[in-house]
Amino acid sequence: MKITVIGGGSTYTPELVNGFLARVETLPVKELWLMDVDPERLAVVGGFAQRMVKAKGLPFKVVLSTNQRESIAGASYVTTQLRVGMMPARRGDEYLGLRHGLIGQETTGVGGMAKALRTIPVILSIADDIRQTAPGALLANFTNPAGLVTEALNRYASDIQAVGVCNVGITTKMHMLERLEEKLGTKIEDHRAELKTLGLNHLTWHYGFTVDGEEMWPHIFPAFLEEQRKEEHPEWDVRTLEVLGMIPNYYLQYFYYTDKKLEAQKKWPPSRAEEVMSIEEDLLREYADPALTEPPADLMKRGGAYYSTLATQLIDSHYNDLGQVHVVNTRSNGAVEGWPADWVVEIPAKVDAKGIHPLPAKPLPPACFALVAAVKMFELLTVEAAVKGDRSAAYQALLANPIGPKADKVEAVLDDLLESNRQWLPQFFR
Repeated sequence: MKITVIGGGSTYTPELVNGFLARVETLPVKELWLMDVDPERLAVVGGFAQRMVKAKGLPFKVVLSTNQRESIAGASYVTTQLRVGMMPARRGDEYLGLRHGLIGQETTGVGGMAKALRTIPVILSIADDIRQTAPGALLANFTNPAGLVTEALNRYASDIQAVGVCNVGITTKMHMLERLEEKLGTKIEDHRAELKTLGLNHLTWHYGFTVDGEEMWPHIFPAFLEEQRKEEHPEWDVRTLEVLGMIPNYYLQYFYYTDKKLEAQKKWPPSRAEEVMSIEEDLLREYADPALTEPPADLMKRGGAYYSTLATQLIDSHYNDLGQVHVVNTRSNGAVEGWPADWVVEIPAKVDAKGIHPLPAKPLPPACFALVAAVKMFELLTVEAAVKGDRSAAYQALLANPIGPKADKVEAVLDDLLESNRQWLPQFFR
């Protein structure tokens, strides 16, 4: 088995390598190819990955490459964790929002749109290489904005088997398991539990949690409400939670409490990108230590908890036909009654050797669906803009986004977005 990681120079990569090392008995990996456009960074991260594998007795070979097509050729699985423009581009996305009095964030609002415009053409080129050199390979996309990128694959590379993956679902599941174990006083293996959640990537609501098929929401939800009531500065307005009967994904705070988030931005620097840049500088320094063979504790500061767990569980379930249920981004195919079947949604899905199968789910309440529908229109317009270099579609995408600029500011924001990303957006400057 050959597995390819596009964006192999990411500081996340050692955690992913650890995940494959932990599953050598069930996943017969022969070659792990780490591909990156930055040879110096790849040498540091890749060199560390090779030492990690050597320390475990060389169960598989780690190959470093800057050639995308060569890296993909013959792969069984391709994972994408790339960042076009790297961290300076993320910082640019954040300050783009700040300049215009908008949310500055890498996956939602104007920042998320800028990242999608840069990323989608690259992801589609990866899909093209899979089509030509690794037909049948599963593409697992971790690149943000994960749902929007997966929507582009759904629209323009539907012949490629692709799934979008985010760690929010598994992180939420693990936190709820901890709460439940504390309440019940007993250990629960994670494979026995399933999180019920629905929406779009970074725009989901959690509404159920089962253990061995038994619904535990009556234990979990009241306890969560009580926690929020006791907090001096609660994350959520308790009345909103009571009315919905659900727990919103953290990223919904950008939509529900926009003013608070804008106020917090005024304290920059450092923005989150600048914090991560500092963390990554330290991590890369540690990775370069020739004596290091285990991921350092500082990796957890980077974020992305359970990333390797999710990635390897997904591939394991697909390869070994396990039929495990994972929260993923995939074409709904009618799983949600009344929702368009061709939308990519974030939903629990069974993963087996035949593919990704979204499980039936009840539609969200109208108040939630209204936001989902608006953001999905933004996504679809952004995909068209990214693929075709269509300025009109980009304008409409900003107009449709609930946390985008007001109509009389759209042109100024779009001009700034395109010009500040000009080097990565050739489709708009032919």
